[in-house]
Amino acid sequence: MFLYRISARDPDSDGEVQMSDDTEVVLRPPALTLNRKLPLWYQVAQHLRSLILARRPGDPTRLPVEEDLAAHYGISVMTMRQALRELEDERLISRHRRLGTFVEESATGRPLRLLGSVDAVVSQQASDDVEVLGSELVDPPGEFAEHFATGVPVTRFRRLRREHGEITSYAENFVLADLASKIDLDDLRRMPMTAVLRDRIGVEIGLIEDTAEARLPSPDVATLLDISLGDPVLYCVGVTRDVDGRVVDIASIHYRGDRFKFAVTFGTA
Repeated sequence: MFLYRISARDPDSDGEVQMSDDTEVVLRPPALTLNRKLPLWYQVAQHLRSLILARRPGDPTRLPVEEDLAAHYGISVMTMRQALRELEDERLISRHRRLGTFVEESATGRPLRLLGSVDAVVSQQASDDVEVLGSELVDPPGEFAEHFATGVPVTRFRRLRREHGEITSYAENFVLADLASKIDLDDLRRMPMTAVLRDRIGVEIGLIEDTAEARLPSPDVATLLDISLGDPVLYCVGVTRDVDGRVVDIASIHYRGDRFKFAVTFGTA
């Protein structure tokens, strides 16, 4: 997600935008390579939908004007209006004459939430080919900050998973620093993070909650997964708590949509 500022044009200028202290921050979508064999308005609408549903608390609610969006995507204003009309019909945005286009406060996704046994989660995360890209001390990302104490850094572990030599997912784990200091990176090459925490560190895991949703990748994730910005991914977040209810790890995993199938089996009690 990108942000930029807009301001009114100076009528005495040569048409250039004059920046001032009262400029307003708006949402700006990342670049998108359009497939000319598919309806352009549909691709743009899908791209903006992903941007809107991925918003975080405090992000701007105003979108750029139609002309700017059309220029950004390289399409006509009429096509841009068709894409916006689609989002308006879904009640994700509202358009107001002379004021602009705004994200509706009620615009939220419908994630799939799953609860299961720790062994089931470990089995899902397992892979024979894992590349550890690194670990570093960071502040918790905005979308996960509420789960950690204010001002307390966490350790981010980054990994790529492959199956039969092909990249299937990119994973980031945000682990409490006191636990992360005990983790051996060689273990992460052989074991899922949940198994490392439980079997190597001795964390008594009480609950894991997974959330899954479809979204478009960021430029960095698209590069790591070797896909285009327009290719959807399955985005899963796993929040792991110990028996005292403390969040010890948050896993953020992007799965390639063309190489990963998400299946759920339900049984009767």
